[in-house]
Amino acid sequence: MEEKKIPLRKCVVSQERLPKKELLRIVKTPEGEIIIDESGRANGRGAYLKKDKAIILKAKKTKALERHLEKAIPDSLYDEMLKIVG
Repeated sequence: MEEKKIPLRKCVVSQERLPKKELLRIVKTPEGEIIIDESGRANGRGAYLKKDKAIILKAKKTKALERHLEKAIPDSLYDEMLKIVG
């Protein structure tokens, strides 16, 4: 039987290719809103971050997500991501 393919995505901070389940998807919706997409299916431009506190803090410091999504990211969104990661 054929093995199921595991979808890999690239973290915008660490540049690592990881399975989708190990990443957080941040989406800029067509309306221009920035959301955390836990389902992985929301419409819009997505960017992936490794589920790691250090990576999220580095993304905030270097503004990697802001560059990728071409929109300012509120601090509250970073706080929400840190809560999800634990």
